[in-house]
Parts: sequence; C-alpha cells; structure tokens
Amino acid sequence: MLPYGRQSISEADIEAVAEVLRGDWLTTGPAVEAFEAELSRWCGGVPCVAVTSGTAALHVAYVAAEVGPGDEVVTTPLTFVATAATAALRGARVLFADVQPDTGNIDPKAVESLVTGRTRAVTAVDYAGHPADYDELRAITDRAGALLIADAAHAIGSAYRNRPVGLLADLTTFSFFPTKTVTTAEGGAVAAADPARFARAARFRNHGLVRDPAEQRDPGHGGWHQEVHEFGLNYRLPDVLCALGVSQLRRLGRFRARRAELVARYNTLLAGVPGLTLPTRRPYTEPSWHLYPVRVRDGRRREVYDRMRAAGIGVQVNYLPAYWHPVFQDLGYRRGLCPEAEAYYAEQLSLPLFPDLTDDQQHDVVERLTTILR
Repeated sequence: MLPYGRQSISEADIEAVAEVLRGDWLTTGPAVEAFEAELSRWCGGVPCVAVTSGTAALHVAYVAAEVGPGDEVVTTPLTFVATAATAALRGARVLFADVQPDTGNIDPKAVESLVTGRTRAVTAVDYAGHPADYDELRAITDRAGALLIADAAHAIGSAYRNRPVGLLADLTTFSFFPTKTVTTAEGGAVAAADPARFARAARFRNHGLVRDPAEQRDPGHGGWHQEVHEFGLNYRLPDVLCALGVSQLRRLGRFRARRAELVARYNTLLAGVPGLTLPTRRPYTEPSWHLYPVRVRDGRRREVYDRMRAAGIGVQVNYLPAYWHPVFQDLGYRRGLCPEAEAYYAEQLSLPLFPDLTDDQQHDVVERLTTILR
C-alpha cells in the first residue's frame, strides 16, 4: 500500500540517533537544547519547548495561555480532535467556527461572531500546511483581549506575509509525527515569545518542578531541593528523539522543496479532471505542504476512496469534524453547526504526498484517480 504520508529517514538521521545512544544522555540532555534552538531558528527566533507529541504541545499551550474552567476557546472543527479535546480537558467551553471553503482554514468572520468576553483563546489550524489568515485573526483577538494560538502541526516552515509560522501567534504548536514534514518519531513543540508563557510551558512539561532557589518558597534544604508550585506532567522529549529532530530540521528546506514540486505536478496533471476541486494557495502565503487535499464532488468521495485503496493507493480523509465525535455529541454539540466544514469533510481526500514519493508513483496515483473519475 502506497501511504498518503510517511517519514524520510537518512543515514545521517540514523547516525545522529546512534551517537546519542553511545553517549551519556538519553533524555533531557544537550540534544534537547540543540533541537529547541534549531526549531527556534525556523520560528523567527521565538523560543521553543520540546514535548512528547503534538497533542502534548496543545495541552501545554493551553496551560501557558492559562485556559481554565469558565473560559471559552474558539477553534475550527476541520482538524484532528486533539485541537479541541485538550482545551476541553482544561475545563474550557469549545466553540467551533466554520471554515473557508477554499483553504479549509478557520474563517475570521465566523470567529468574530463567536468571540465573547469569556473568550480566552482563538486556536487556528494551518490546514494542510497553508497558513490561516493571521492578521485578521490577530485583530479579532486583540479587540477581545484574547490570545491567538496557532496549531501548526501541518505547517512547520510555512510563511504568511513573509513571516514564518511560529512568529505569527502568541503560542504556536508543532507535531513531529512520522507523516509530518519533520519527524522525531513521536514529538511536538510549543513556541512562545512571551517569557512568562514560555516559563509556564517549560515548567509544566517537567512536572511543574521549580529548581531555581530564587523562585522557591523554601530554598534552604540543599542543592538537591526542588519544589512543585503548580501541577505539571512529564512531557519531556528525550535526547535520542531530539537528535533525530535536529538531523531532520537540517533537511527541512529540501523536504519543503520536494513537497512543493510534487504539489505543482499534481496541480498540472489533475487540472481539468471532472468532478475534482484542487487545493488553493493564497498569494501572500508560502505553504509547507503536509497534505494534498482534493475535493471529490458529486457524492463520489466514498467510491473513490474505496477504489483507490483497493488499487494499493493509501488515500486518507482529513478530518471528521471534531464535534461529530461522540464525546462532543455527548456534550450537546450537534451536526449542522459548521456547514462549510461539513461540506468540506464530505468531499475531502488526501492524495499521497511525502518527499520520497517518486515521479512514477505520483503518475500512478494520478492515472488511477483520473480513470476512476472519468
């Protein structure tokens, strides 16, 4: 089965991991600092905290934003469920804003209609790697006194109006799952420009431990002493995975270029195919494409999905609207809440896209899809 996405692992990646295994540090050592520093470079210099997954990154970001009971978080339903679930786990009420039908990104107009005095954060998702409309979203959150959070799980290396993702929101989260542009096997990160939010994020990912005597309440015990002032969790990403991440980030430029080349070829080869809508790109963005999402019209998405997979081509659907999950239905959310997102989901299909996809493999994908639709 040709997958819709997969990791690209080089001998340099393997050697980077092996070097850590031969050394003294397996976790919370120099490779973590190196990974965070390299990631910060891609985020316009914004400091980053490495964590164990993209879901952990979202949880940490909501903690850093001080989201809690009584707060509201506005986000998109066209995302993996973790974007909303981690806010709900903090006790917040999640409000779902509809999406733009062309990009699949959260619609600022829909956001504005949902913002209230209880809105603590607006969380945008850079769907498929295409950045959301951050200037419009920033104007809304500034007026509301809310924070802007970017779920950039798809978008490492992307840019919006010549500014890199990581520099656009108050807090930005990343995922390094194997299908993403850069992988650490499992892993994630939070970029936070504000020093207080950065400190809160870094502390929460390490059990909430306070080691600096100047910040401790009872520091006189000795060099071993550490305190917990607020509960945290163990979300530390180990050295062995950060070493893989550093090696991967050094190839991010090449990954982005190959993905862009494949997207351009898809656009050319699929132009004019009946019953198919291709993804769009706003002229002021530079997407780091994670997905190639097409829309299969005329109610044929299920047929195309089944026939493509039967032919050994592992297309995927991204995503079930978050509030369609039973856990949200049990909380009172109902279908029909975001018509554009539901219409997008009903037609969406992700075609294979990853750096090691060959031209011949891509041609086979196009030929099979074109044959089915025609």
